[in-house]
Amino acid sequence: MPESKQTYLHIENLTKYFGDFVAVSNLSLEIFSGEFICFLGPSGCGKTTLLRAIAGLDPQSSGSITQDDKVISNIPPSERDFGIVFQSYALFPNLTVFQNVAYGLENQRMPKDEIRKRVLDLLELVGMPEHTEKYPAQLSGGEQQRVALSRALATSPGLLLLDEPLSALDARVRAALRQEIRSLHERLGVTTILVTHDQEEALSMADRIVVMNHGRIEQVGTPEEIYSTPASPFVADFIGVMNFMQGEIFSSGTVHIGENSITCETGNTKDGHKVRLTIRPEDILCHANSSSDQSDGTNSFPVKVESLEFLGSFCRLILSGKEGFGMLKADLSTQQVHELKVTQGTRLTVEFPSRNLRIFPEIS
Repeated sequence: MPESKQTYLHIENLTKYFGDFVAVSNLSLEIFSGEFICFLGPSGCGKTTLLRAIAGLDPQSSGSITQDDKVISNIPPSERDFGIVFQSYALFPNLTVFQNVAYGLENQRMPKDEIRKRVLDLLELVGMPEHTEKYPAQLSGGEQQRVALSRALATSPGLLLLDEPLSALDARVRAALRQEIRSLHERLGVTTILVTHDQEEALSMADRIVVMNHGRIEQVGTPEEIYSTPASPFVADFIGVMNFMQGEIFSSGTVHIGENSITCETGNTKDGHKVRLTIRPEDILCHANSSSDQSDGTNSFPVKVESLEFLGSFCRLILSGKEGFGMLKADLSTQQVHELKVTQGTRLTVEFPSRNLRIFPEIS
Protein backbone atom coordinates (compact mmCIF):
# COMPACT_ATOMS: atom_id res chain seq x y z
CA MET A 1 0.00 0.00 0.00
CA PRO A 2 1.46 3.42 -0.90
CA GLU A 3 2.45 5.53 2.11
CA SER A 4 1.05 8.81 0.74
CA LYS A 5 -2.72 8.52 0.81
CA GLN A 6 -3.19 10.99 -1.99
CA THR A 7 -6.35 10.40 -4.02
CA TYR A 8 -5.45 9.69 -7.65
CA LEU A 9 -8.79 8.47 -8.99
CA HIS A 10 -12.12 9.65 -7.61
CA ILE A 11 -15.34 8.01 -8.83
CA GLU A 12 -18.56 9.66 -7.68
CA ASN A 13 -22.13 8.36 -8.01
CA LEU A 14 -21.30 6.46 -11.20
CA THR A 15 -24.20 4.68 -12.87
CA LYS A 16 -24.16 2.76 -16.13
CA TYR A 17 -27.25 1.51 -17.99
CA PHE A 18 -27.38 -0.89 -20.91
CA GLY A 19 -30.95 -0.33 -22.06
CA ASP A 20 -33.05 -0.96 -18.94
CA PHE A 21 -30.34 -3.03 -17.28
CA VAL A 22 -28.39 -1.30 -14.50
CA ALA A 23 -24.81 -2.62 -14.78
CA VAL A 24 -23.33 -0.23 -12.19
CA SER A 25 -25.50 1.56 -9.68
CA ASN A 26 -24.60 4.89 -8.02
CA LEU A 27 -21.07 3.75 -7.18
CA SER A 28 -18.46 5.92 -5.42
CA LEU A 29 -14.82 5.01 -4.81
CA GLU A 30 -11.44 6.61 -4.08
CA ILE A 31 -8.20 5.05 -5.32
CA PHE A 32 -4.89 6.33 -4.01
CA SER A 33 -1.77 7.22 -5.96
CA GLY A 34 0.49 4.19 -6.52
CA GLU A 35 -2.10 1.74 -5.18
CA PHE A 36 -2.80 -1.75 -6.56
CA ILE A 37 -6.58 -2.24 -6.48
CA CYS A 38 -8.57 -5.33 -7.47
CA PHE A 39 -12.20 -5.21 -8.58
CA LEU A 40 -13.43 -8.65 -7.54
CA GLY A 41 -16.78 -10.33 -8.03
CA PRO A 42 -18.75 -12.94 -9.97
CA SER A 43 -19.55 -12.66 -13.69
CA GLY A 44 -22.04 -9.88 -14.37
CA CYS A 45 -21.35 -7.95 -11.14
CA GLY A 46 -20.27 -4.79 -13.01
CA LYS A 47 -16.49 -4.89 -12.47
CA THR A 48 -15.49 -4.82 -16.17
CA THR A 49 -18.17 -2.21 -16.91
CA LEU A 50 -16.64 0.00 -14.19
CA LEU A 51 -13.15 -0.48 -15.64
CA ARG A 52 -14.36 0.36 -19.15
CA ALA A 53 -16.10 3.50 -17.83
CA ILE A 54 -12.80 4.61 -16.26
CA ALA A 55 -11.09 4.04 -19.63
CA GLY A 56 -13.88 5.83 -21.53
CA LEU A 57 -14.57 2.73 -23.64
CA ASP A 58 -18.13 2.49 -22.26
CA PRO A 59 -18.84 5.96 -20.81
CA GLN A 60 -21.03 6.16 -17.70
CA SER A 61 -24.70 7.13 -17.94
CA SER A 62 -24.32 9.50 -14.98
CA GLY A 63 -21.77 10.37 -12.30
CA SER A 64 -18.21 11.67 -12.56
CA ILE A 65 -14.63 10.37 -12.73
CA THR A 66 -11.66 12.52 -11.68
CA GLN A 67 -8.10 11.38 -12.41
CA ASP A 68 -5.16 13.26 -10.91
CA ASP A 69 -7.41 16.29 -10.19
CA LYS A 70 -8.70 16.37 -13.79
CA VAL A 71 -12.34 15.53 -14.57
CA ILE A 72 -12.19 12.90 -17.33
CA SER A 73 -15.85 11.78 -17.33
CA ASN A 74 -16.65 13.03 -20.82
CA ILE A 75 -13.35 13.00 -22.70
CA PRO A 76 -12.54 10.29 -25.28
CA PRO A 77 -10.27 7.33 -24.40
CA SER A 78 -7.45 8.72 -26.58
CA GLU A 79 -7.19 11.77 -24.32
CA ARG A 80 -7.17 9.78 -21.06
CA ASP A 81 -3.95 8.79 -19.31
CA PHE A 82 -4.03 5.00 -19.05
CA GLY A 83 -2.56 1.79 -20.42
CA ILE A 84 -4.80 -1.26 -20.73
CA VAL A 85 -4.22 -5.02 -20.97
CA PHE A 86 -7.09 -7.29 -22.01
CA GLN A 87 -7.68 -11.00 -21.40
CA SER A 88 -7.28 -11.66 -25.14
CA TYR A 89 -3.81 -9.96 -25.35
CA ALA A 90 -5.06 -7.90 -28.38
CA LEU A 91 -1.60 -7.77 -29.97
CA PHE A 92 -1.26 -6.80 -33.63
CA PRO A 93 -0.58 -10.16 -35.36
CA ASN A 94 1.24 -8.61 -38.31
CA LEU A 95 3.71 -6.66 -36.13
CA THR A 96 6.79 -8.02 -34.34
CA VAL A 97 7.13 -7.91 -30.57
CA PHE A 98 9.30 -4.78 -30.89
CA GLN A 99 6.77 -3.07 -33.18
CA ASN A 100 3.85 -3.97 -30.89
CA VAL A 101 5.53 -2.38 -27.87
CA ALA A 102 6.73 0.63 -29.90
CA TYR A 103 3.29 1.32 -31.43
CA GLY A 104 2.07 3.89 -28.88
CA LEU A 105 5.46 5.64 -28.76
CA GLU A 106 5.55 6.02 -32.56
CA ASN A 107 2.09 7.60 -32.43
CA GLN A 108 3.55 10.12 -29.96
CA ARG A 109 6.31 10.86 -32.50
CA MET A 110 9.07 10.02 -30.05
CA PRO A 111 12.60 9.95 -31.60
CA LYS A 112 13.60 6.50 -32.92
CA ASP A 113 16.62 6.06 -30.66
CA GLU A 114 14.47 6.88 -27.57
CA ILE A 115 11.79 4.44 -28.75
CA ARG A 116 14.39 1.71 -29.15
CA LYS A 117 15.80 2.26 -25.66
CA ARG A 118 12.35 2.39 -24.07
CA VAL A 119 11.13 -0.79 -25.81
CA LEU A 120 14.30 -2.74 -24.98
CA ASP A 121 14.15 -1.58 -21.34
CA LEU A 122 10.53 -2.73 -21.04
CA LEU A 123 11.16 -6.11 -22.67
CA GLU A 124 14.11 -6.57 -20.30
CA LEU A 125 11.81 -5.71 -17.41
CA VAL A 126 9.36 -8.49 -18.35
CA GLY A 127 12.14 -11.00 -19.13
CA MET A 128 11.75 -11.03 -22.92
CA PRO A 129 14.74 -9.11 -24.36
CA GLU A 130 15.54 -11.84 -26.90
CA HIS A 131 12.06 -11.95 -28.51
CA THR A 132 12.06 -8.57 -30.29
CA GLU A 133 11.81 -9.95 -33.85
CA LYS A 134 9.22 -12.66 -33.17
CA TYR A 135 5.55 -12.35 -34.12
CA PRO A 136 2.70 -12.94 -31.60
CA ALA A 137 1.81 -16.31 -33.20
CA GLN A 138 5.32 -17.56 -32.31
CA LEU A 139 4.83 -16.82 -28.60
CA SER A 140 3.11 -18.73 -25.79
CA GLY A 141 0.09 -17.21 -24.03
CA GLY A 142 2.22 -16.08 -21.09
CA GLU A 143 4.76 -14.46 -23.41
CA GLN A 144 2.01 -12.67 -25.36
CA GLN A 145 0.62 -11.29 -22.12
CA ARG A 146 4.08 -10.01 -21.10
CA VAL A 147 4.30 -8.20 -24.46
CA ALA A 148 0.80 -6.75 -23.94
CA LEU A 149 1.90 -5.54 -20.50
CA SER A 150 5.04 -3.91 -21.97
CA ARG A 151 2.92 -2.20 -24.64
CA ALA A 152 0.50 -0.86 -22.02
CA LEU A 153 3.42 0.54 -19.97
CA ALA A 154 5.37 1.94 -22.94
CA THR A 155 3.85 5.45 -22.82
CA SER A 156 4.42 5.67 -19.02
CA PRO A 157 0.70 5.99 -18.22
CA GLY A 158 -0.43 7.27 -14.85
CA LEU A 159 -2.98 4.42 -14.60
CA LEU A 160 -2.65 0.78 -15.62
CA LEU A 161 -5.92 -1.11 -16.25
CA LEU A 162 -5.82 -4.93 -16.32
CA ASP A 163 -9.03 -6.65 -17.49
CA GLU A 164 -8.77 -10.32 -16.40
CA PRO A 165 -5.32 -10.52 -18.03
CA LEU A 166 -4.46 -13.96 -16.61
CA SER A 167 -7.72 -15.87 -16.98
CA ALA A 168 -6.83 -17.44 -20.37
CA LEU A 169 -3.54 -18.87 -19.05
CA ASP A 170 -2.88 -22.19 -17.34
CA ALA A 171 -2.46 -22.35 -13.55
CA ARG A 172 1.34 -22.43 -13.39
CA VAL A 173 1.83 -19.54 -15.85
CA ARG A 174 -0.90 -17.59 -14.01
CA ALA A 175 0.90 -17.96 -10.67
CA ALA A 176 4.24 -16.87 -12.19
CA LEU A 177 2.71 -13.85 -13.95
CA ARG A 178 0.87 -12.83 -10.77
CA GLN A 179 4.20 -12.46 -9.00
CA GLU A 180 5.77 -10.69 -11.99
CA ILE A 181 2.95 -8.13 -12.29
CA ARG A 182 3.07 -7.47 -8.55
CA SER A 183 6.84 -6.97 -8.55
CA LEU A 184 6.60 -4.80 -11.69
CA HIS A 185 4.06 -2.65 -9.86
CA GLU A 186 6.37 -2.30 -6.85
CA ARG A 187 9.24 -1.20 -9.10
CA LEU A 188 7.25 1.25 -11.25
CA GLY A 189 4.75 2.50 -8.66
CA VAL A 190 2.03 3.02 -11.30
CA THR A 191 -1.54 3.14 -9.95
CA THR A 192 -3.06 -0.16 -11.07
CA ILE A 193 -6.59 -1.59 -11.27
CA LEU A 194 -7.01 -5.32 -11.88
CA VAL A 195 -10.41 -6.82 -12.73
CA THR A 196 -10.72 -10.47 -11.72
CA HIS A 197 -13.25 -13.09 -10.61
CA ASP A 198 -10.40 -15.13 -9.07
CA GLN A 199 -10.28 -14.56 -5.31
CA GLU A 200 -6.78 -16.07 -4.97
CA GLU A 201 -5.50 -13.60 -7.57
CA ALA A 202 -7.04 -10.67 -5.69
CA LEU A 203 -5.87 -11.82 -2.25
CA SER A 204 -2.28 -12.34 -3.42
CA MET A 205 -1.88 -9.18 -5.51
CA ALA A 206 -3.98 -6.31 -4.17
CA ASP A 207 -3.29 -3.56 -1.66
CA ARG A 208 -7.07 -3.25 -1.38
CA ILE A 209 -9.92 -5.29 -2.83
CA VAL A 210 -13.24 -3.85 -4.02
CA VAL A 211 -15.78 -6.67 -3.77
CA MET A 212 -18.70 -6.06 -6.15
CA ASN A 213 -22.13 -7.65 -6.54
CA HIS A 214 -25.06 -6.59 -8.74
CA GLY A 215 -23.36 -3.34 -9.76
CA ARG A 216 -22.68 -2.20 -6.21
CA ILE A 217 -19.73 -2.32 -3.82
CA GLU A 218 -20.19 -4.86 -1.01
CA GLN A 219 -16.91 -4.10 0.77
CA VAL A 220 -13.59 -2.33 0.28
CA GLY A 221 -10.60 -3.41 2.37
CA THR A 222 -7.19 -5.02 2.51
CA PRO A 223 -7.04 -8.73 1.59
CA GLU A 224 -6.77 -9.58 5.30
CA GLU A 225 -9.79 -7.42 6.22
CA ILE A 226 -11.91 -8.90 3.43
CA TYR A 227 -11.00 -12.46 4.42
CA SER A 228 -11.05 -12.12 8.22
CA THR A 229 -13.91 -9.66 8.72
CA PRO A 230 -16.32 -9.91 5.77
CA ALA A 231 -18.95 -7.17 5.86
CA SER A 232 -21.80 -9.27 4.47
CA PRO A 233 -22.83 -12.90 3.91
CA PHE A 234 -22.07 -12.40 0.19
CA VAL A 235 -18.44 -11.43 0.90
CA ALA A 236 -18.11 -14.21 3.47
CA ASP A 237 -19.34 -16.75 0.94
CA PHE A 238 -17.49 -15.40 -2.10
CA ILE A 239 -14.05 -15.06 -0.51
CA GLY A 240 -12.64 -18.42 0.55
CA VAL A 241 -14.86 -21.16 1.98
CA MET A 242 -17.32 -20.49 4.79
CA ASN A 243 -19.64 -22.55 6.99
CA PHE A 244 -23.08 -20.99 7.55
CA MET A 245 -25.43 -22.00 10.38
CA GLN A 246 -28.94 -20.63 10.94
CA GLY A 247 -29.46 -19.46 14.51
CA GLU A 248 -31.25 -17.08 16.84
CA ILE A 249 -29.89 -14.65 19.42
CA PHE A 250 -30.80 -16.08 22.82
CA SER A 251 -29.16 -13.39 24.95
CA SER A 252 -26.16 -11.09 24.70
CA GLY A 253 -23.18 -13.28 23.78
CA THR A 254 -25.25 -16.42 23.12
CA VAL A 255 -26.72 -17.85 19.92
CA HIS A 256 -29.03 -20.87 19.81
CA ILE A 257 -28.68 -23.26 16.86
CA GLY A 258 -31.39 -25.84 17.28
CA GLU A 259 -30.98 -27.08 20.86
CA ASN A 260 -27.34 -25.99 21.05
CA SER A 261 -25.95 -22.85 22.70
CA ILE A 262 -22.94 -21.13 21.18
CA THR A 263 -20.99 -18.35 22.84
CA CYS A 264 -19.84 -15.54 20.55
CA GLU A 265 -19.84 -11.77 20.09
CA THR A 266 -23.40 -10.71 19.25
CA GLY A 267 -22.91 -6.93 19.22
CA ASN A 268 -26.14 -4.92 19.25
CA THR A 269 -28.31 -7.67 17.75
CA LYS A 270 -31.45 -7.99 19.86
CA ASP A 271 -32.63 -11.17 21.58
CA GLY A 272 -34.87 -13.35 19.41
CA HIS A 273 -33.41 -12.07 16.12
CA LYS A 274 -32.63 -14.67 13.50
CA VAL A 275 -28.97 -14.68 12.43
CA ARG A 276 -26.48 -16.57 10.32
CA LEU A 277 -23.44 -17.75 12.25
CA THR A 278 -20.25 -18.23 10.22
CA ILE A 279 -16.88 -19.89 10.72
CA ARG A 280 -14.07 -20.72 8.28
CA PRO A 281 -13.13 -24.42 7.85
CA GLU A 282 -9.55 -23.77 9.03
CA ASP A 283 -10.85 -22.15 12.25
CA ILE A 284 -12.76 -25.23 13.42
CA LEU A 285 -10.66 -27.16 15.94
CA CYS A 286 -10.95 -30.96 15.90
CA HIS A 287 -10.18 -33.17 18.88
CA ALA A 288 -10.38 -36.89 19.55
CA ASN A 289 -13.93 -37.74 20.62
CA SER A 290 -14.60 -37.38 24.35
CA SER A 291 -15.98 -40.40 26.17
CA SER A 292 -19.37 -38.83 26.74
CA ASP A 293 -21.70 -37.64 24.00
CA GLN A 294 -21.90 -34.21 25.64
CA SER A 295 -18.54 -32.43 25.52
CA ASP A 296 -17.89 -30.10 28.46
CA GLY A 297 -15.79 -27.49 26.55
CA THR A 298 -17.27 -24.15 25.45
CA ASN A 299 -18.64 -24.36 21.91
CA SER A 300 -17.61 -28.03 21.66
CA PHE A 301 -19.85 -30.61 19.99
CA PRO A 302 -19.63 -34.24 18.84
CA VAL A 303 -19.52 -34.86 15.07
CA LYS A 304 -19.08 -37.71 12.63
CA VAL A 305 -16.77 -37.64 9.60
CA GLU A 306 -18.90 -38.26 6.52
CA SER A 307 -16.05 -37.92 4.00
CA LEU A 308 -12.48 -36.66 3.52
CA GLU A 309 -11.04 -34.77 0.58
CA PHE A 310 -7.26 -34.70 0.14
CA LEU A 311 -6.23 -31.23 -1.08
CA GLY A 312 -2.44 -31.46 -1.01
CA SER A 313 -1.19 -29.57 2.03
CA PHE A 314 -4.42 -30.20 3.97
CA CYS A 315 -7.51 -32.41 4.10
CA ARG A 316 -11.08 -31.12 4.06
CA LEU A 317 -13.44 -33.05 6.33
CA ILE A 318 -17.20 -33.06 5.75
CA LEU A 319 -18.81 -33.42 9.18
CA SER A 320 -22.35 -34.14 10.33
CA GLY A 321 -23.29 -33.11 13.83
CA LYS A 322 -26.00 -31.72 16.00
CA GLU A 323 -29.33 -30.71 14.50
CA GLY A 324 -29.11 -27.27 12.89
CA PHE A 325 -25.43 -27.43 12.02
CA GLY A 326 -25.98 -29.01 8.63
CA MET A 327 -22.86 -30.39 6.97
CA LEU A 328 -19.75 -28.64 8.23
CA LYS A 329 -16.42 -28.31 6.43
CA ALA A 330 -13.26 -28.44 8.56
CA ASP A 331 -9.70 -28.21 7.24
CA LEU A 332 -6.97 -30.20 8.98
CA SER A 333 -3.30 -30.64 8.14
CA THR A 334 -2.45 -34.13 6.89
CA GLN A 335 -0.41 -34.56 10.09
CA GLN A 336 -3.49 -33.88 12.25
CA VAL A 337 -5.50 -36.35 10.18
CA HIS A 338 -2.90 -39.04 10.91
CA GLU A 339 -2.64 -38.11 14.61
CA LEU A 340 -6.41 -38.27 15.09
CA LYS A 341 -6.61 -41.43 12.92
CA VAL A 342 -9.40 -39.81 10.89
CA THR A 343 -11.22 -41.97 8.36
CA GLN A 344 -14.78 -41.98 7.05
CA GLY A 345 -17.09 -42.67 10.01
CA THR A 346 -14.64 -41.43 12.70
CA ARG A 347 -16.29 -39.58 15.56
CA LEU A 348 -14.62 -36.37 16.70
CA THR A 349 -15.30 -33.38 18.92
CA VAL A 350 -15.24 -30.02 17.17
CA GLU A 351 -14.70 -26.69 18.86
CA PHE A 352 -15.77 -23.29 17.51
CA PRO A 353 -13.42 -20.63 18.99
CA SER A 354 -15.54 -17.58 19.86
CA ARG A 355 -13.03 -15.16 18.29
CA ASN A 356 -13.50 -16.84 14.89
CA LEU A 357 -17.31 -16.79 14.88
CA ARG A 358 -19.16 -13.97 13.13
CA ILE A 359 -22.87 -13.32 12.92
CA PHE A 360 -24.93 -11.66 10.19
CA PRO A 361 -28.59 -10.67 10.57
CA GLU A 362 -30.91 -12.96 8.64
CA ILE A 363 -32.66 -10.88 5.98
CA SER A 364 -36.34 -11.81 5.92
